[in-house]
Amino acid sequence: MTPLRQRMLEDMSIRNLATNTQMSYVQQVAAYAKYFRRPPQELGPEDIRTYQLYLLETRKLAPSSIGLATGALRFLYKVTLKQPWAVEEIPMPKRPFKLPVILSREEVMHFLEAVSSLKHRTLLTAIYAAGLRVSEATHLKITDIDSQRMMLRVDQGKGQKDRYVMLSPRLLDTLRLYWKAARPTLWLFPGDLPDQPITRDAVGQACQKAHRASGIAKPITPHSLRHAFATHLLEAGTNVRTIQLLLGHRSLATTSRYLKVASSTVCATTSPFDLLPKVEEPPPLTPTPPAHF
Repeated sequence: MTPLRQRMLEDMSIRNLATNTQMSYVQQVAAYAKYFRRPPQELGPEDIRTYQLYLLETRKLAPSSIGLATGALRFLYKVTLKQPWAVEEIPMPKRPFKLPVILSREEVMHFLEAVSSLKHRTLLTAIYAAGLRVSEATHLKITDIDSQRMMLRVDQGKGQKDRYVMLSPRLLDTLRLYWKAARPTLWLFPGDLPDQPITRDAVGQACQKAHRASGIAKPITPHSLRHAFATHLLEAGTNVRTIQLLLGHRSLATTSRYLKVASSTVCATTSPFDLLPKVEEPPPLTPTPPAHF
């Protein structure tokens, strides 16, 4: 390990950045140095601009992927290398605002029925029933189930924050049936190695397989179930602030985007077209006879 990488890892650890963030930032800086075949200390703003254009025009990466690389370089040059130009000279790409595609309740049920594995179906059901992120669901432990208070404990979710979410009676029954069949000991959803939780990739592959089997045309990822959880709660009349707490969102603005997709808000207002007096239907078109020459 180079001294620079060690220093950057120490800087991230001091600031208590999540482990996944640390790994991603180190990988991004390594790819950046490999592209120029020079150490980052010898590179500057123009090199960063060249690299961003390479990611955009040659690699054809999405703004979110370029933003990850940019975040890593900003940290490197501002915190670890302490360059005064760091933030000002490293532009962050603007991400396009996209609304999530929402599954209906019937589509959620149909999708879950298409999941063939009991473990995968139970995990994906928990994501929908409690609004979990996939990383939160994969890291659930047996001890996180509080059937007395009907709560699930989310240990160190995004932003390294603990929170409690609802444990519905139906989900509790589902978890109990799964436990009787699988008998997990530490992790609720163990991976190939019993002392390790199931991986995100394994959940993603199971989701893709079920998506194909379901025949649902809408795109579906594990996160789609979390989107559906929030939207269905909102449509049922749950307060936005309550949904924010359940989802573990830092900002209410993040949760409020579901107002844009919930049928209870989008469809609650009558279209002015429906208020117009009924207009008589126009007479059917008379086919024009063919011209004769």
